[in-house]
Amino acid sequence: MKTTTDCIGIREYLLRRGLQPHHETATHGMFLSPLRKEHTPSFSVNYDKGLWYDFGLGEGGALLQLVMRLEGCGMAEAIRRLRKGTADEVPFQPLPTALTREDSPLRILGIREIRHPALINYLRERGIDPAVAGALCREIHYAVGERCFFAIGFRNDAGGWELRSPQFKGSSTPKTITTFDRHGDTALLFEGFFDLLSYLTLQHKSEQTVDTAVLNSVVNLPHALPFLARHATIHAFLDNDEAGRLTLERLRSALSGATVIDRAESYRTHKDLNESLRRSAKVSRTPRRRGRKL
Repeated sequence: MKTTTDCIGIREYLLRRGLQPHHETATHGMFLSPLRKEHTPSFSVNYDKGLWYDFGLGEGGALLQLVMRLEGCGMAEAIRRLRKGTADEVPFQPLPTALTREDSPLRILGIREIRHPALINYLRERGIDPAVAGALCREIHYAVGERCFFAIGFRNDAGGWELRSPQFKGSSTPKTITTFDRHGDTALLFEGFFDLLSYLTLQHKSEQTVDTAVLNSVVNLPHALPFLARHATIHAFLDNDEAGRLTLERLRSALSGATVIDRAESYRTHKDLNESLRRSAKVSRTPRRRGRKL
């Protein structure tokens, strides 16, 4: 029986889908994004690590997540399609559009309080207090084609949902920012909702008492500017990557009259605030070895 290590690599998968790199080295490639229409390549692929990042969407992940998102299937089916020697199962065809477009095949079936054990465990694995998530998020049941799934859902200002589970990272339509208006003169800015949940977990709070904007993708920064422009001070909790740095620069340029504080300096050795939280939680759970008495 083959294991997941027998699956094809990310470069081979993209080539099978008819995508050629526009720029390439031995370890990296730059492609046109398969998740949206574009004319300038901004879909970066790390061949060695098997990771992708779409700078236009501000999202990335492993090959498995890309296959599930593009082909609208679950983890088991995605692994089956990636098996070596099954090129006929990944034929060249026009790529499906991202699940965030208006013609998205993703359909919301139900909304409830978070109570599925798998989702509660997922929150705990990411260092999030389930009580914090329960105050801001919901358990969303949705369908892609004829297949049904469930995930943690975070609602945006237009009624769409950001969806996260161990197997999926995506959203329903419409996709935009999420804001919490408490009528203050200071605002917090987060790239994704797990960063907000991480902040609240660290603060031991289940409610957001400060004006807050969650981009749900760095491409949504223009939508957040009118809300942020009302504040004298903005604390930015963005990712420590190129997309995060560019977003910070654009924010400071667009709101030159405001004081924009880069809070990512406090977790500079980590990708984002959630990774910092997970690492610190892991260290705190590690038992200390007692030294031998002399």
